[in-house]
Amino acid sequence: QVQLVESGGGSVQAGGSLTLSCTASGLTFGTNFDDYAMAWFRQAPGKEREGVSCINWSGSRTDYAASVKGRFTISRDNANDTVFLQMNSLKPQDTAMYYCAAAASNGLECDLTESNMDYWGKGTLVTISS
Repeated sequence: QVQLVESGGGSVQAGGSLTLSCTASGLTFGTNFDDYAMAWFRQAPGKEREGVSCINWSGSRTDYAASVKGRFTISRDNANDTVFLQMNSLKPQDTAMYYCAAAASNGLECDLTESNMDYWGKGTLVTISS
């Protein structure tokens, strides 16, 4: 069973930066981290979960929600089974629980559709104060 563990959340002031990490474990024999496209989702208090960013298996393709484009950068280190989300110019509206997700895919594109995710982490909390 694949497990995803997020880290790097915390509390910062508006305009600050945070880098989230998500490391995968429990990959079964014959399955590699680069068999999965990876994504970050977030859920703010009282709101539905939304897709933030995704990256394909090789890192060659990425996608971002309009609200974070130009401020957030997703990347992955397949040698260490880890995906990152660099978040700059943070705003109070970025406050949310951030979740890492994995979708079995070796396609060129990545996906921000929740129902297509195969595994989820438990989340890491990001709080941005004004």
